[in-house]
Amino acid sequence: MACPGADPVAAPPAVVPPPPPTIRPATPEDAPQICALLNAVDLVEVGRAETDLGSVETDLVHPEADLGRNSWLAFRGGRLVSYGLLWDDSGAERIDADHYVLPGHQDAGERLLAAIEGRAAERAGENGAARAVVHLTLNSRSTLDRTRLTARGWRTVRRYHVLTRPLTPEADPAPVPPPGLTLRSCEAEADRRRAHALVEETFAAHHDHQPRGYRQFLDDLGAGMDWSLAWIAALDGAGDVAVVLTRDDREAMAWVRNLGVRASARGKGVGGHLLRHACAVYAARGRDTIGLGVDTENATGALGLYTSHGFGLHYAADTWEVTLPVLSPRAALPPTPA
Repeated sequence: MACPGADPVAAPPAVVPPPPPTIRPATPEDAPQICALLNAVDLVEVGRAETDLGSVETDLVHPEADLGRNSWLAFRGGRLVSYGLLWDDSGAERIDADHYVLPGHQDAGERLLAAIEGRAAERAGENGAARAVVHLTLNSRSTLDRTRLTARGWRTVRRYHVLTRPLTPEADPAPVPPPGLTLRSCEAEADRRRAHALVEETFAAHHDHQPRGYRQFLDDLGAGMDWSLAWIAALDGAGDVAVVLTRDDREAMAWVRNLGVRASARGKGVGGHLLRHACAVYAARGRDTIGLGVDTENATGALGLYTSHGFGLHYAADTWEVTLPVLSPRAALPPTPA
């Protein structure tokens, strides 16, 4: 019983759930707002915006994209709050995906996660596989609630580090090559094909590497690739022994996309020379930072090579995996009516 004269206790305000998200496939015209979403996620995960419009556009216009079946945008109140993209490099059971969500919209993020799972199971079935093994790489401080992943059967299988290094012309002069080593850039078609062959050979045993033909290799690199910033190393008596592909189309930093040395030439200073060469070139171009990604379990000693050359941790990312039974072809998730 309330005390005489006491004000009645007000009932707590009703919690009104947010409206369900509106979901539809992406189109190339959505690139600017997808880029804005990814940069909002970057701010939370790494402290600054690091996604460039060109990289988003490359994904959306990729010849293998099939956006109508393999992409999802979730909107709430007209605002893009989550984005998912699926691709199939293996033609078999391995299916890969990207996923981004704003922190306050976990329900929308899980809707897209379910769509990714459904389409991945369907795609693996189309490939004739007996199961779907789905991989999703997320920042270790991902905006996606990881308890939702584990509840759905996902688990981490690999950790990657994104490393960065400061550049200055004074600290990064052009290096003297080891005896018998020469470099050439890859503007010529024959050298682009050779670069592709070297990437395929040197990365064949790496975790998550999927073999790609030359045309697929070019499609993955996109229109922004500057082949004057890719180099092949040749060693007297051994021929072409290594390759490094780099990019200067990121606003945040220069980027080393691939650095591979043939097994027969490892331990001869080739990889270190290519790395120092790239640093010198970008320092001379006025870049103040260069970055790259590395598998922390890489058996070739890549992590040690990079840290010994002054690279330090920018952030960590984990590959998550789930294994699913295949599905007969169907729509993974019908769009929510606008």
